[in-house]
Amino acid sequence: MCQFYAKDFIETAEGLRFAVLKNGTEASKVLVFLRYAYLNQSWKKLTTPAANALLQEFYPQYLHYSTQLSAHLHAVEITAIYQHYSAKTQGKVLFQQPTSDPVMHDLQQLGQLFVQQGLDLTTIGITGSILIGLQNANSDIDLVFYQRHEFQAARQAVQELMHLNKLSSLSATDWQESFVRRGCELNLAEYIWHEQRKFNKALINGRKFDLSLSEQGNSSAQQYQKLGFKQLLTQVIADEYSFDYPAIFKISDPIISTVVCFTATYTGQAQTGEWIQCAGQVEMDSQGQQRLIIGSSREAQGEYIKVVENV
Repeated sequence: MCQFYAKDFIETAEGLRFAVLKNGTEASKVLVFLRYAYLNQSWKKLTTPAANALLQEFYPQYLHYSTQLSAHLHAVEITAIYQHYSAKTQGKVLFQQPTSDPVMHDLQQLGQLFVQQGLDLTTIGITGSILIGLQNANSDIDLVFYQRHEFQAARQAVQELMHLNKLSSLSATDWQESFVRRGCELNLAEYIWHEQRKFNKALINGRKFDLSLSEQGNSSAQQYQKLGFKQLLTQVIADEYSFDYPAIFKISDPIISTVVCFTATYTGQAQTGEWIQCAGQVEMDSQGQQRLIIGSSREAQGEYIKVVENV
């Protein structure tokens, strides 16, 4: 059976293209979120509210509550998949394919810089609009890594290449646009401070690119009971899985053992030893273990993680 990885895309016969959220399947379904729909003779990129509204009105069979992730999202039965776009497979092609496309030119130039830093391009996937052939002159480049050590090496490479002035940091306008798209609970200054130290995004020839990790660590598949909203001040004691999906931060709180984050805004948000202020939904498993969920809905309204200094 075909393997589905986070950051792949799948398409259904109705002209819907979904981004895969999680490796593997759940009850013969691929866990996804709708990104594009073929409407009025062209492909349209959808906002989260528009995607949910379209499915609710016309395709409710793709709305799903994941018991694995304890979250409302979308899912597609394997038998309903018309086409599978593999980020891993296409990455090996697109880094080498002759092209006159300016987006692809920047992608390949970025690939050569990574090679100079010792990265292996055959292990890097390509997702987003490029994967499904819908890029335009303003498109970003979205790269995927499948091993944690390779992802961390890429972040180090980005930091070094920025130091060498071969890559650029985002401009004030870029950060503002990113902040508006995220719609997070932090203010602009807080958002930029946290993002700048992650080294998972930068500019090549003025074009933004992002790095993400497809590998998924020790997230639990058991059932959880929701206990309600909580704000918490705590210390991070382990950040090994902080860039995974979901991102997991082990914390020092005597009752809540982990913060589990399902929104990319707060991926990699804090490091071991740092104190964080966070807010989200508390869940408890059958053994009485509690966790704090950030991103219980895709919009994650009122939910956040931020580092607190001078505690």
